[in-house]
Amino acid sequence: MKTYIFKIVVEPDEDRWYAYCPVLEEKGGATWGYTKEDALKKLREVIEMTIGSMIEQGEQIPEEPKTEVEVPFEPLVAVTV
Repeated sequence: MKTYIFKIVVEPDEDRWYAYCPVLEEKGGATWGYTKEDALKKLREVIEMTIGSMIEQGEQIPEEPKTEVEVPFEPLVAVTV
């Protein structure tokens, strides 16, 4: 098993929240919820399914090389598959 950490974006969109993972958005890594917490929960599930499917199909999982310690200010999500 391996843990992947992805930058995510959560934005208000009229009467709901839109959440997506920029590096996985074109693979379906996006969803929405009526609350910010709901959108985050759904996004984690979507990312887990997306990464699981990519692994099954032998696709490369996008990762940014980390060469130094970073303190992120944007939301992140970690998934272990």
